[in-house]
Amino acid sequence: MSTYYPRTKDLTRTRKSLTESPPSSPSPTDKNYRHERLSRYDSSGESATDKPVGRTSSYSRRETRLGALNRQEQDSGTKDYKKMYAEALHENERLKSRLQDSKQELVKIRSQLDKVTQRHDRISERSSVLDSEKREKQALEKRVSNMEEDLKILTELKSDNQRLKDENGALIRVISKLSK
Repeated sequence: MSTYYPRTKDLTRTRKSLTESPPSSPSPTDKNYRHERLSRYDSSGESATDKPVGRTSSYSRRETRLGALNRQEQDSGTKDYKKMYAEALHENERLKSRLQDSKQELVKIRSQLDKVTQRHDRISERSSVLDSEKREKQALEKRVSNMEEDLKILTELKSDNQRLKDENGALIRVISKLSK
């Protein structure tokens, strides 16, 4: 549409110049106006602006400009795509390195967890061993105390037996003296 404005201004200028100049004398501007008017008409007498071809040429100029702008945008878009690709590639590499770091950290944490689990198992084994050892120790202590009591009883019985033997020997002597 902007291409129509300069032509309209030219037409109004030429029309003003026609009204200002007398019609009887052909002026140079009148000749220019006729020439302009004739150049707008083709051999069939139709106006070039009325024909779709005239419009097509203005539209084609507009399309050419838009096409050039689109090409520039596509070029910048291509550059933007290249830039976006480079950024995406950089981001991808950064994420890969983070993933690798996370995997290494995971391996370290797993090894630490395994060590802690093994320690816990050893401690629990030790505690279970300690518990069983405590039970065995308590059972042994109980048996020892029982044996000590049995030993005390045995010593008492031995002493009682010895005393009874002594008394029995004394009684046998007394009876043998009495029987003599």
